[in-house]
Amino acid sequence: MAGVRASRNGDGWRESRRRLLFGIGVGLLLVAMFQGPLTLWQRVRGPSLPSPLPRVMLWAWERHEDVRAIDPRQVGVAYLAKTLFLRQGQVVIHPRLQPLQVLPATVLMPVVRIASDKLSPPTLDPGQRTRVVEEIVALGRASTIPAIQIDFDAKISERAFYRAVLQDLRRTLPDTTRISITALASWCLADNWLAGLPIDEAVPMLFRMGADHQRVLWHLQTGGDVRCLPTQQSLGMATDEPLLHVPLGRRLYVFSPRAWSPASVHSALEEIKRWQ
Repeated sequence: MAGVRASRNGDGWRESRRRLLFGIGVGLLLVAMFQGPLTLWQRVRGPSLPSPLPRVMLWAWERHEDVRAIDPRQVGVAYLAKTLFLRQGQVVIHPRLQPLQVLPATVLMPVVRIASDKLSPPTLDPGQRTRVVEEIVALGRASTIPAIQIDFDAKISERAFYRAVLQDLRRTLPDTTRISITALASWCLADNWLAGLPIDEAVPMLFRMGADHQRVLWHLQTGGDVRCLPTQQSLGMATDEPLLHVPLGRRLYVFSPRAWSPASVHSALEEIKRWQ
């Protein structure tokens, strides 16, 4: 009988422990269901995000950004995660320091900005390339990252370096992580240097175009298209430089010169409806 009582006591302890763990799990689920919007720094790695990116992506730069007014089913956020300054043989890293307020279900794409020091030009040697690749890969290993975007206005003398960086990234990143890059509008008209790059997307930036501004506008107004790749499906726009002629059926990346707020998000999305 003592042995039977001991067995029953053990079974009772296991049953109590099972109920306790079940109760904790239900409690955590209820908290997750009813919690308010989270900042980027408060998010906990959850289920894998959907691979296809939304048709609209808001660029969130290095400032306090509030993009909780979006519908995460239709709009995602490409946020500046870090900036890499190439200076002589060094890579100076500036991580994101400003908060980004998002809803938990938001599809997030980290963006890495690469910039060359004009006073101390980079050497662009293999060691510098390795460091750049390591810094980018550190952001793109998580299974919850559908894509990573590189923002580098590479000069002609920097193109071989950039091409090698992208090739190294493709070999190192998971196959499920897409590689997106921003592109100067001029790269997508007469310049074909992007051909053959191991990338999934090149986003022509149709704003802040400088000397190419009038040429690109005339190209669009006369029925021309802007495709950096044969299968190009994306365009980059700015809220303060609306275009009258926008090719239809594209994923739109939208930049705001001022920090996003619920009001500016709503205004931008209404404007996008007119663009599309």
